[in-house]
Amino acid sequence: MKIKSNQIRIDFVSKFKNEKYVSQRLYVVPLFLLLLFSSNFISAQVEIDADNYQPFSVGAHLKNMHTWHGSVVHPGAVIAANLEYNSYNKKFTFGFWGGASFSSVDVYNESLEDNIAAYYKEFSIYTKYLVSDKFFIEAVSHNNYTGVEERGDELHYWSYDKTQGYNFVDVNFGYNISPNTLLYLATIVGGGSGDYEIQSNGDLKNSWTQYFEISSKVWENKNSNLSLFVGGAWSFFTDKTFYTEDGGNIVNVGATFTKNFSIVNYKVPVAVTAMWNPEAQKTVLQLDIALF
Repeated sequence: MKIKSNQIRIDFVSKFKNEKYVSQRLYVVPLFLLLLFSSNFISAQVEIDADNYQPFSVGAHLKNMHTWHGSVVHPGAVIAANLEYNSYNKKFTFGFWGGASFSSVDVYNESLEDNIAAYYKEFSIYTKYLVSDKFFIEAVSHNNYTGVEERGDELHYWSYDKTQGYNFVDVNFGYNISPNTLLYLATIVGGGSGDYEIQSNGDLKNSWTQYFEISSKVWENKNSNLSLFVGGAWSFFTDKTFYTEDGGNIVNVGATFTKNFSIVNYKVPVAVTAMWNPEAQKTVLQLDIALF
């Protein structure tokens, strides 16, 4: 989930500060899908086994850093949590995902002409529908507001102003071509969070960046498994994309090893991901501990 928070900061942005480039209708996408699919799952909940059905669930993860689609969202330790609703037939999901960091990054405040420490903060909304056992549709409203106030901007949670650089929506499709292999396509909607290219006349042309990833579990035993993945990004409309500067490129290559550690009678899944981004020439090792 998310996000290049303040990485796309352009000098000319100041001239837009008093103009309304706010596309608040974008956040309707996840809610629209919620209504669209509601008729499919409500009817399936006529007879509910109250003893076994768990409509709500929560989770928490502790990570040494936070990465997403080949980008390092925050380079320091992060704790993340989610609150989720799942329909009785397990086809529909609606949830909230949020994270906060233990360390800060520097953001530049133009008024103070100095760097200000800012902690990573995110609160995102997501919805998912399983069309079949192999195919799903997903929409996510990514809301990473790290450093917004620290750099001198006014914080509006529902603002999707593309020049503010912290909110955007993507619509995603996933298809399991086998039990161990997933094809995943994500499309950023409407130029959010800097997903645009500046034209010669100063206009902002939306990129509608596509991100495509293949991931596959290649080894497994009783308590652990190893998965490989490769992802790339491109745009049909601009050379610049959300992830690249000069055209399409591979942005996410790596492997994830997951192992369940037993502590008394409690299993703790731990995942270590080695990730390389050829576009940005970045290589990182991410530790992810599922607390519950």
